[in-house]
Amino acid sequence: MRAIWKGALTFGLVNVPVKVYSATEDHDVPLHQVHAADGGRIRYQRICEIDGAVVPYADIDRAYTDGEKTVILTKDDLAALPSERSREIDVVEFVPSEQVDLLTLDRAYYLEPDSASPKAYVLLRKTLEQTDRTAIVRFSLRQKTRLAALRVRGDVLVLQTLLWADEVRDAAFPSLDEDVKVSAKELELSASLVESFSSDFDPEEYSDEYQAELRTLIEAKLDKGDAIDTAETFGDDGDAGGGEVIDLMDALRASVERSWSTRTAGKDEKPATTSASTKKSGAKKKAKAS
Repeated sequence: MRAIWKGALTFGLVNVPVKVYSATEDHDVPLHQVHAADGGRIRYQRICEIDGAVVPYADIDRAYTDGEKTVILTKDDLAALPSERSREIDVVEFVPSEQVDLLTLDRAYYLEPDSASPKAYVLLRKTLEQTDRTAIVRFSLRQKTRLAALRVRGDVLVLQTLLWADEVRDAAFPSLDEDVKVSAKELELSASLVESFSSDFDPEEYSDEYQAELRTLIEAKLDKGDAIDTAETFGDDGDAGGGEVIDLMDALRASVERSWSTRTAGKDEKPATTSASTKKSGAKKKAKAS
């Protein structure tokens, strides 16, 4: 694995240098869009709606609009934000692990100790294990302030980003307001059915059948010679018609890699001791990015 970035995990006066790695990866078969008539690859251009020109990625900035006015935010504007300049993952509190709602869990990352001695790393890991606590941390990622849960998985600390409270929808279904009667016999039979399916969960026992069948289909077509020459149908990966032509998925992957390598993680400036009332009021002031 290749480290995404290096930084420090801080809590109190303890500083734990770490390397961060993506904990998951996509196993889907990569598919491209092609023209059904001749197999030619479909590509996308970034077109300016004012002059119709194809815009290179390097010349693209971000913007916010309220419907009447638009504010352009340059790369220098965003890089100047304090949170973007820090390289710290700041622990703000330790909470009982059961209080972290599984619905709010998002992307997961492994943390590896990055110092001559991993003692501080191991100390934090053992402390979380013995206290059955999860550390709630705050940092910056891709121009957004992030909240995350720091927990233990085996011998490794895992950082898992969390959705903000206002990003989780309320489950308001009128049908659940009805008074439904469930008899003791029905509940007993249902529990018996659950018991008949009870087992210890082993993720290795499950596989993505669709992807396996898709790979089998592709290999069968290749074996039958039911394929076309890539060079003839996909064409040159360079410029087309004098304008920059970029594959959407390639551009997205490049954007993610570039963001991770150039953006740094950090903490919002705040007093070393934060009261509960301050944390609650601060949580209500989260701004949404366009």
